Amino acid sequence: MTELVHSRGELAAARDGLKGTVGVVMTMGALHSGHETLLRAARERADQVIVTIFVNPLQFGPNEDFDRYPRTLDADLEICRRAGVDVVFAPSVADMYPDGEPTVRLNPGPLGEDLEGLSRPGFFHGVLTVVMKLLQLTGPDLAFFGEKDYQQLTLVRRMVRDLDVPVEVVGVPTVREPDGLALSSRNRYLSPAERRTALGLSAALRAGVAAAEEGGDAGAVLAAAHRAFDPSGARLDYLVLTDADLEPGPVSGPARLLIAAWVGGTRLIDNMAVPLAPRS
Repeated sequence: MTELVHSRGELAAARDGLKGTVGVVMTMGALHSGHETLLRAARERADQVIVTIFVNPLQFGPNEDFDRYPRTLDADLEICRRAGVDVVFAPSVADMYPDGEPTVRLNPGPLGEDLEGLSRPGFFHGVLTVVMKLLQLTGPDLAFFGEKDYQQLTLVRRMVRDLDVPVEVVGVPTVREPDGLALSSRNRYLSPAERRTALGLSAALRAGVAAAEEGGDAGAVLAAAHRAFDPSGARLDYLVLTDADLEPGPVSGPARLLIAAWVGGTRLIDNMAVPLAPRS
């Protein structure tokens, strides 16, 4: 039986009733098969599972889609019930920020100002602030995040490590449609033609991975990815190759290829692991 709670007090009472290892999956709702994979991963490793559903205004810029972001609580609850979730915490903005927008926010450091942070100033300040608040409110042993938002996952891991938060952060692989498109709540904004165009993101990533598997170095991988990206109908924001921890500097060994592009009015992101050969 999945319990739905909205207030901090209700959450605290529900949390007190949970026994054993507790896992949390943080979402903004509009759940899809990718989220269901996160829920299954949590169910497999934790005795009890909490899901949070909160569209966080702190991570939306003034020209972004906060107001039109899909809110589908009834459908989300049904997915949670099917997955055996124990508690769903769906607070209002007033519940999360009772004193208004917080004046103290977590600083994500240099990585938070690059890639997504460069394109969306202040984004990761908002993300890490709400993640920290939700970790404090839910008190989990395990927190599950999808690898599709790879920069977010990397920053959450750093935050937990740097601030000694007693939780294990678990990354869960990206879920894709059969044609390769990474699942995202924003995919519903795409027209049929735009959805076909969106396949260019994963095609570029696959081309980069193939180049690495053929022995190509970092330059060859990035060049192959750029050649495979079709700019017709899409506007590339970034396409970069970094090490697995998104650290600056020369790349060799386990690496990550990350892409962001606008397809129509929708901004999409994706990434894949790249098996570069280590430097000799």
